[in-house]
Amino acid sequence: MTFDELKEKAHALPLKPGVYIMQDAQSTVIYVGKAKALKNRVSQYFQDSAAHTEKTRAMVSQIDHFDVIIADSEFEALVLECSLIKRHQPRYNILLKDDKGYPYIRLSNEAYPRFSLANRAAQDGARYFGPYGSRSSTQDIIDALRAALRLPSCNKKFPRDIGKERPCLNFHMGKCDGYCRGEELYEQHQQAMAQAVSLLEGRFRQVQADLTAEMELAAEELRFERAAELRDRLRAIELLGKRQKVVAGSLADTDVVGFFRGAARSCFVVLHYLEGDLAAKDMDLMESPMEEEEGDILSSLVKQYYGGRSRLPRQILLPCELPDQVPVTRMLSEQVGYRVELLTPQRGAKMDLIKLANQNAAEEVERSTSREERRSKLLEVLGRMLALDGPPRRIESYDISNTGADDMVASMVVYADGRPLKRDYRRFKIKDLTGPNDYASMEQVLTRRFRHYLEGDEKFSEKPDLLLIDGGLEHVRVAGRVLEELGLSIPAFGMVKDDRHRTRALVHPDGREIGIQAVPAVFALIGQIQEETHRFAIEFNRQQRKGRVQKSVLDDIPGVGEVRRAQLLKAFKSVKAVKAASLEQLREVVDRRTAQAVYEHFRKS
Repeated sequence: MTFDELKEKAHALPLKPGVYIMQDAQSTVIYVGKAKALKNRVSQYFQDSAAHTEKTRAMVSQIDHFDVIIADSEFEALVLECSLIKRHQPRYNILLKDDKGYPYIRLSNEAYPRFSLANRAAQDGARYFGPYGSRSSTQDIIDALRAALRLPSCNKKFPRDIGKERPCLNFHMGKCDGYCRGEELYEQHQQAMAQAVSLLEGRFRQVQADLTAEMELAAEELRFERAAELRDRLRAIELLGKRQKVVAGSLADTDVVGFFRGAARSCFVVLHYLEGDLAAKDMDLMESPMEEEEGDILSSLVKQYYGGRSRLPRQILLPCELPDQVPVTRMLSEQVGYRVELLTPQRGAKMDLIKLANQNAAEEVERSTSREERRSKLLEVLGRMLALDGPPRRIESYDISNTGADDMVASMVVYADGRPLKRDYRRFKIKDLTGPNDYASMEQVLTRRFRHYLEGDEKFSEKPDLLLIDGGLEHVRVAGRVLEELGLSIPAFGMVKDDRHRTRALVHPDGREIGIQAVPAVFALIGQIQEETHRFAIEFNRQQRKGRVQKSVLDDIPGVGEVRRAQLLKAFKSVKAVKAASLEQLREVVDRRTAQAVYEHFRKS
């Protein structure tokens, strides 16, 4: 279908709740969404693309046709949306990497059974436990069982390989009981496996009681090494019990959700608390940018993470409100048959837990990405947001500073690969203007800068990939005219500020505004550039004012030129101190005649 045909079809949709399914030319589902009113929501995709994020523009360009399913309510649309996303895994939806179904622990049916991870329960004679929350946490349970009960983790097959080789390093390190040594250990192996099964079935107290009794008996019989071994095993099983309860779904009292959006990657974290103690952590790293609002992102992740589970915590703490929090709460509660609360605390102990979860997410992102990777990804994101040909490796930013008609100056700040390049900073004195005029000043500065470039001046030899002008639409239109007159093609944008003097958007000379607040890393970078440009301009302006005041006072004195003025200011630090100095003090700095002239000048005035 053509774009106009898609637009016409969208306008013909009913104002009813439902789900829309976007497909490409190969009929692959690329996006699934829900709507309170299908006509209004779907039509937005085929309006002016300037208001869309880069991700939305890319998705719309791939749409060949779409289908809709009408629902009786927004809640039914939500449930259907979750089901379709899980089935199709559309590329433009926010997806958890590990969302491939809930894993099971498989116990093989053989003389010496083994534990392994399985994607689904099968009719193969083996025993299955689960489903569990995620593959990583389920594998942790298997590893913890092996460690606590000293079960083998090697590739040997029993009884085939019994007695063929010497026990491996795990036996000598006390991590395995070495069942490969002989068949007389078969009963011990069966006992350990029975304890493992009891733990997976939740009978922790029974296992604890058995081990405690065995430990006490060993101590009474003065077998202290065996008692110590059983004590350590008991402690490991107690820790395993908490983790097993949480991962199995959560007999946890509270789950705490954290989220961090970085330049290169983002991270979704869930901390599981049992009886007030942190028992386990799940996390998923995703590629950035994620241009949606944080609430929309968390809504997608929460629905995927908790949807379909048979057990859930009674309380889930979130770092922000979900836009569809009411229907999500209803969906999760109906899913498990009891009330599940979604809360967004604002203060107190629960807010501290949210901060901890967010901190965990930030640290996971920090560990997984290098500084160079973050900067590179950030510039790629900025380049796509502004529809540039590539990442803006060299960014130049300009600002004007003046105090009335005097001391009109401008600053040029340079960022290379996302970092300030101070050796390329430049300052300009505005010439031949009778009064303050920001537009004329900007025109003069940019004309001078790029004429230097065209003339081959070494100090201005680098051509920028992007110009940022501190100001609004008229400022950047001045930049556009200058570049056009000089025959240069360089993208230029104005930095539009909010009421707190922070850059909230970038504006193109044609009037298009590109919002940057939805991507925190880009917002932070542009804000940093704007502040640095402003600081550099103000600093130069102050230097000019200071020099002008000092010059007007000292240079009116006969015999005081540039050299002697510098000598006086170096010795006395300020004009005020020169004025207060005695004749003897002045003679220690300059010659007798000049000292007399300076002394008499200030006494007369």
